[in-house]
Amino acid sequence: MANVKVFSTQTCPYCDMLKSFLSTHNVDFQDIDVSTDYNSAMEMVRVSGQRGVPVSLIDGQVVVGFDQHRIRELLNLK
Repeated sequence: MANVKVFSTQTCPYCDMLKSFLSTHNVDFQDIDVSTDYNSAMEMVRVSGQRGVPVSLIDGQVVVGFDQHRIRELLNLK
């Protein structure tokens, strides 16, 4: 099983789409709200170079935005 972290905010529609996609495919993930957790926000910027959300870490691989193709590839989803 993949180790998946999702850096998101509560007001981001693409974050909601990403989390819904992962849930639909029964992928366990850690949801981190960077609007309320400064240290996690800084971790997101450090690993991705991005300030925008969503950012995902899938087994250490960074995915910026809701890049469904890349997410499917990293999680071996059809």
